[in-house]
Amino acid sequence: MNLNFMIELIVSLGTGMLLGAIFFGGLWMTVKKIDKVRQPWLLFLVSSLSRTLITLTGFWFVGIWLSEAGRWQRMTLCLIGFVIARHICTRLVGTENRSVHRESV
Repeated sequence: MNLNFMIELIVSLGTGMLLGAIFFGGLWMTVKKIDKVRQPWLLFLVSSLSRTLITLTGFWFVGIWLSEAGRWQRMTLCLIGFVIARHICTRLVGTENRSVHRESV
């Protein structure tokens, strides 16, 4: 493996983590604001469509980035980064929920 390919893989992993943070962070913000809006279905629809569009566009760019060589490796690392971001967001939200629950008891 050459250095350029290794850099592509690292950037793909980071891109997956960024896409995951945008997707799951946006989901968390939507859930927090859903009871404060007049039309929650509209907020949920716009949020879902925009988060999905951003994520799919990001994965698409990672898939076509530079050349066809190593495409599946870049896509796999992007997906792994997305899943890592999901776990990080889940831990952060779980920690926030526990602290809120302790304060209310």
